[in-house]
Amino acid sequence: MKKVVLVPDSFKGTMSSAQVCDAMAEGIHAVFPAAEVISLPVADGGEGSAEAFLTALGGARVSLRVTGPEGAALESFYALLPDGTAVVEMAAAAGLPQVLGQKDPERTTTFGVGELLRHAAHHGAKRAVMCLGGSATNDGGCGAAAACGVRFLDRAGNPFVPVGGTLGDISAVDIASMDPAVRDLPIVTMCDIDNPLCGAAGAAAVFGPQKGADAAMVRRLDGGLAHLASIVRRDLGTEVETLPGAGAAGGMGAGMAAFFRSTLRPGIETVLDTVRFAEVASGADLILTGEGKLDGQSLRGKVISGVARRAGGVPVVAVVGDVGEGAEAVYDLGVTAVFSINRVALPYELSRLRARRDLCSTVEDMMRFLKIGGFPR
Repeated sequence: MKKVVLVPDSFKGTMSSAQVCDAMAEGIHAVFPAAEVISLPVADGGEGSAEAFLTALGGARVSLRVTGPEGAALESFYALLPDGTAVVEMAAAAGLPQVLGQKDPERTTTFGVGELLRHAAHHGAKRAVMCLGGSATNDGGCGAAAACGVRFLDRAGNPFVPVGGTLGDISAVDIASMDPAVRDLPIVTMCDIDNPLCGAAGAAAVFGPQKGADAAMVRRLDGGLAHLASIVRRDLGTEVETLPGAGAAGGMGAGMAAFFRSTLRPGIETVLDTVRFAEVASGADLILTGEGKLDGQSLRGKVISGVARRAGGVPVVAVVGDVGEGAEAVYDLGVTAVFSINRVALPYELSRLRARRDLCSTVEDMMRFLKIGGFPR
């Protein structure tokens, strides 16, 4: 075994993607001590995405105080990669864990996300990747836009910063006042879902309840997002109501497209481009990927399916925590084999405590088999 590339997602609640890489590398080197192992820990756009980019590529963790989802200041950060790409993680400024009081998506704001983006635009960023996921908000990205200079006017012509509960009060939006540094910054938005902005499959209906919305609030939030879409259509000439992915992160997908002119792309595609996966994987003997659970959902733009599609003929093996229904379909995408690390029949609460050891042992067993099978030494 001469060269192995590791491109795993995290095992949610158990190991970060960087920790997964470390365990995989240990298992490989136990059998092939001279093998070149290249680690590219990745994430799907939620919490931990910026750190994964920093681990894979290096760069700086830029810390600053911004406005949290409930309006109070909090310590946040973004990643600035060596090539000038700023990775802004929505969960770092508007995430559910940052809600200290009762969850209420009618009051929470993405203003701090815009502050991160604006700071990056003025401090060396040449482009930006916006990571959607884990949000506590339902403001359609209006808070982030307001932080970057976009003006929202109420019926009396007064400027204000809309939140989920006041989207219906918007009478006009003025994008001409946006900070020029932000306006000129190319932004790609990582978006792993294709939910529309409104309706039964929209932001409020699907994700509102986990943010604290009851049925009545869901209806109000959905109506506010529909109103926002009509204002954006009239004032900006942009159609977001039916845009796939517009409903991501409380309508932040729509806001990124409308206010920031950002392209919405599957998260794993953006990640693989940013870490130069095709270049790194060239000439590899094997690619190891993985995630906490492999099932039918893994086919929808997740890490394993994305890596398999971009492997360029290199064998891809998925090492996962658990195998669920529909997992066999990954073979049609180019995955060579799937291995579960569950070596002992234990409930999750116990198996997670031995996950690193079991992952390392599973990879080592795999390498032993490949060694006798004549794989490159």
